[in-house]
Amino acid sequence: MSFAGKNLRYLRKLRGWTQEEFATKLGIKRSLLGAYEEERAEPRLEVTETICSIFKLTMEEFFLKDLTAAKGSNYLERRRQLKMAAQVAEIQLVPVKAAAGYLAGYADQDFLDELNTFTLPMLAPGQYRAFEIMGDSMLPTPSGSVIVGEKVDDPEDVKNSQAYIVVSKSDGIVYKRVVKNNKAKNKLTLVSDNPQYEPYNISSEDVVEMWKAVYVLHKPTPKPTWDMNQMATVINTLQQQVSTLKKKIN
Repeated sequence: MSFAGKNLRYLRKLRGWTQEEFATKLGIKRSLLGAYEEERAEPRLEVTETICSIFKLTMEEFFLKDLTAAKGSNYLERRRQLKMAAQVAEIQLVPVKAAAGYLAGYADQDFLDELNTFTLPMLAPGQYRAFEIMGDSMLPTPSGSVIVGEKVDDPEDVKNSQAYIVVSKSDGIVYKRVVKNNKAKNKLTLVSDNPQYEPYNISSEDVVEMWKAVYVLHKPTPKPTWDMNQMATVINTLQQQVSTLKKKIN
């Protein structure tokens, strides 16, 4: 007995794909995929190979094992289902040199396709983007750090005092903590971690994108090197302080 149709429908739903989306990935028509799922036809060899490659299955497992029966049966099976269901999030990196063009190209797929991408295995499913930041306004996060942000689609999901990448028409790309202004609903207060920088307000209507910071990537801090002249000055100062203490004691 073949479980191909049943398994195909189960695997598609596990990923949350429509028949049209899955058919596109397999390079076939939606109607043909429907025929496979309804067991009115058996998948061709090349289609089966693609399916097994996507879901990390053997052909024997795909045709002869009822994958739906394994759901929740044991730890290893649950782990396997999670791996099959997971889609690795591809993160587009916006370096400083691309920041100037991002405001005009953030919704332009051709612009986004030109950006370098990377992945992080620890991320949950979602839409992510990474931004390189410069300056000392968010110290101790050092200049040159890369902030990985998760897309915020609903402004109501913004949490007070959490860090976000805020893309606005007036300021471009900034990394700040966001505080909702209770007195004016159309205002957001942006706060730096470095207390030398004053908070400031921007209009909500001015914001075109917000990305909640989920990871901060930066190079390891280099080992500090001692300047011999500085060390000599420190030692001389200590010697003078010791001499002064001795005189006071005597």
